[in-house]
Amino acid sequence: MSEVNSPWLIVGLGNPGPDYAANRHNVGFMVADLLAERIGGKFKRAQKAQAQVVEGRIGAPGPENRRVILAKPMSYMNLSGGPVSSLRDFYKVPVANIVAIHDELDIDYGMLRLKLGGGDNGHNGLKSMTKAMGADYHRVRFGIGRPPGRMQVADFVLKDFSSTERKELGYLVDRAADSVECLVTEGLERAQSTYNS
Repeated sequence: MSEVNSPWLIVGLGNPGPDYAANRHNVGFMVADLLAERIGGKFKRAQKAQAQVVEGRIGAPGPENRRVILAKPMSYMNLSGGPVSSLRDFYKVPVANIVAIHDELDIDYGMLRLKLGGGDNGHNGLKSMTKAMGADYHRVRFGIGRPPGRMQVADFVLKDFSSTERKELGYLVDRAADSVECLVTEGLERAQSTYNS
């Protein structure tokens, strides 16, 4: 099966449970939730992995229409690789058709950067995914900026977005979801030229 005809596995990274739901570290879950809403699906527990999944299609009817599996690992961020590789095996998804949506400290708040492969930049979710299946998957990096003053990174990412940030958050999550759809239907170059800021 060629990669063109293979499904895409779109993974929002985050931590499960209501205590983490609005954290900066959970922006991947927020984007995945919006994508699920757009395709008219509800997350359900996966049969073969510690994750919630929604299956559906992205793109207009025709050659750009793609089968997608949206996933939210339920294993905590630093163990995301196990559930993602189980889903990859179960749905027979090539690594090049996997997209990780995650928070990124080294990009200003709300900026997006899409790329294929690369390092993990200290992000535990990416570290776990790369350990499980190599680094050659796509990333949609959602900028959250650096912690203020002397705040520890771990404290910063596990805090909710500030009230100022929340004013724009809906729009930014929407734009990130658009970038994922563009990546899947039109390819990385088009998505980068449209959404990389």
